Amino acid sequence: MSVFKDHFSTNQSCKDDEGHIDLCPSDSSLIVAILSGGAVIGALVAAPSGDSIGRRKTLLAAVTTFCVGAIFQICARATPMLLVGRLLAGVAVGAISVLVPLYQSETAPKWIRGTIICMYQFSITVGILTATTINVGTSNIDSDAAYRIPLGLQLVPGLILASGILYLPETPRFLVKKGRLVEAGMSLSRFRRLDMTHPALVDELQEIIANHQYELTLGHDTYKALFARNSSLGRRTMTGCGLQMLQQLTGINFVMYYGTTFFSNAGVNKPFLTNLAMIIINCVCTVPGLIVIESWGRRKLLMAGALGMGVSQMLIAAVYSATEHKMEKSHGGAANMVLVVFCALNVFFYASSWGPVAWVVTSEIFPLKVRAKAMSVSTTANWLLNFGVAYAPPYILGRGANAFGLKIFFIWGSCCLLSIAFVWLMVYETSKMTLEQIDEMYERVRHAWESPGFNPTWSFQQMQNAGWDANAPPEQQAGDQHSASNANSTDDEGHETATIRPDNSHGSTAPMANLDFSY
Repeated sequence: MSVFKDHFSTNQSCKDDEGHIDLCPSDSSLIVAILSGGAVIGALVAAPSGDSIGRRKTLLAAVTTFCVGAIFQICARATPMLLVGRLLAGVAVGAISVLVPLYQSETAPKWIRGTIICMYQFSITVGILTATTINVGTSNIDSDAAYRIPLGLQLVPGLILASGILYLPETPRFLVKKGRLVEAGMSLSRFRRLDMTHPALVDELQEIIANHQYELTLGHDTYKALFARNSSLGRRTMTGCGLQMLQQLTGINFVMYYGTTFFSNAGVNKPFLTNLAMIIINCVCTVPGLIVIESWGRRKLLMAGALGMGVSQMLIAAVYSATEHKMEKSHGGAANMVLVVFCALNVFFYASSWGPVAWVVTSEIFPLKVRAKAMSVSTTANWLLNFGVAYAPPYILGRGANAFGLKIFFIWGSCCLLSIAFVWLMVYETSKMTLEQIDEMYERVRHAWESPGFNPTWSFQQMQNAGWDANAPPEQQAGDQHSASNANSTDDEGHETATIRPDNSHGSTAPMANLDFSY
């Protein structure tokens, strides 16, 4: 890739060990990280656009922007034009990273929703592996084709995605939100492959409509509402942002972006092939997560993955700290191999847990009226951390007394161990529930660690049939084994809440708990 360095190095005084022109840390940091910076913009833009013109049309616009960015990169012969192309591609990637999981969650049936959204992450890993393989194949070309071919091939997945979007309908939940109920029924009919008069499809559509009408009585769909204290929506926003930030703080993109550099600095033989092996592991080991996400559930998978990553990363940092000077000189030594093994284990645990599952949970937990906005905020948190992870490593891995080297894994490992507590305290178990049942769970279950035992007992359609208003939920139907009385109260923000107090005279029955109407 010497031709690439000749074209895009902004400081000709930067040389590699053999005296050839090299990219300075500022060059490589900016070229890599500007895509993440653009993704922050794209993630923020995706929400208002997705709520206004729809998930499908916004996705199509994002893919078009991506293709334009790819063309800029192909034609670039100097850094400014390359950066413009990377920025445009980043804006598109940010919007797509919000809208694809959102689209999947709003269209998939509950029993395979987790697996389908996991396929989003699996597709990303396949793309990374494909791109890396292409880079290996073109790395020895002595002309500018060495980098123009990989950049040009970005158009292929863009065009494939655009073709698929043209065929797919808009999500039924977005159409319900816009009041286009007939179109919503037709869309749901296509996704379920059922006639519009089929009882199962009619029931599902009525539940979506009733849930949305219920949400509309609880307040406006504003960004401010996402951060309301003492509300289930505030907890959900904290959960989504926390998961996305902690996903980046696992340090996985440190390996994906700069694996060749840190393997080389650690004295590993054939660092390029070692990094390729890590990318293959990342791709293949996403499959176990696809298989067990519905049977294990989201919480167990996230906590097991965080524990495995935390232990592996602490051992990577400890081995490097103990043998740093020997490791850099003894290529292929025992310490080098131990480092590679634990790095592979770290990638395995990430790929089968936090890689796909963080996206699954984030796309499931928000109510329809603010789902696009909340996904946008959560994904923006992800890309902000991604930008930092992409920008810092050239300085961290550089030479000199201030270089942190692989001791950075002490930080990543600590974040992973912290993630276990976060999942236990904040992440609700959402497997095998409809999005509307997840809304019910957040209203009725106060603590995340109690959520695995939750069983839905009523539907929003039942609430609508029983009669409800903005100030109180309906009383339970006569067929229930206990009755309830309603009492209104006010939370710290002045929002009205309603409490269901069950009559336990008929024995011990599960209470309806506190219903929080602050959003």
